[in-house]
Amino acid sequence: MHRLILFRHAKTETRAPGGEDFDRALTERGRADAKRMGRVLANAGMAPDLALVSPAIRAHETWDLASPAFPPARVEFRDGLYDATPQEVAAELEKCVGDAAAVMVVGHNPSLHELAINLLEESCADPADIERVSAGFPTSSAAAFRFDGDGRACLEALFHVRDHGADEG
Repeated sequence: MHRLILFRHAKTETRAPGGEDFDRALTERGRADAKRMGRVLANAGMAPDLALVSPAIRAHETWDLASPAFPPARVEFRDGLYDATPQEVAAELEKCVGDAAAVMVVGHNPSLHELAINLLEESCADPADIERVSAGFPTSSAAAFRFDGDGRACLEALFHVRDHGADEG
């Protein structure tokens, strides 16, 4: 894997009709944001070969709405991405790297946000990049990392849906 894209699910309803966190669906705004972020990422050349997606409804919907921007991408739904620690997300990544040059994880906070910060800190990244990522990872955000030959992560781009108007794509 040469590139990793961490993509937080889009905006969700506060509570699912059945009351289960796993079943929370996207709001109307969340559905629009997921589509928009798919186009933004694709236009920036950040298309995955493989997407690892949490099976939670909100992550599944986010992928379903963003994925038309990435037609050749394979998708795997991974139970281990729901309610995961950053270390558990990293373990899921280690299971799958294989031949995929670019892997996207569609999942949840705080695990994706913490993993992004950890990758930068472990790689002795530029403090400005660490600060940018640490500032927040709201819904529909994505962080793209490139890995060097020694496995160190370098922040390629940080995307927040609020920075991309409705005309994007």
